[in-house]
Amino acid sequence: MLVLSRKTGEQIVIDGDVVVTILAIRGGRVRIGFAAPPAVGIRRAELASRDATVRAATDDAFSGLAEMAG
Repeated sequence: MLVLSRKTGEQIVIDGDVVVTILAIRGGRVRIGFAAPPAVGIRRAELASRDATVRAATDDAFSGLAEMAG
């Protein structure tokens, strides 16, 4: 893991086409902005984890239906 310190308004560039900008720092919260091509998916970790859980449950349900129909 790379750990960097940034101030408000400073940016980080990832792989040449993803720009992360520190928008604001207030108390214990940091506002971050992302600029990336449409093909690059940017998700909060808790949403990505939830989506993976839902996807796995859906796959299991469809597998069960296929076995019942098969």
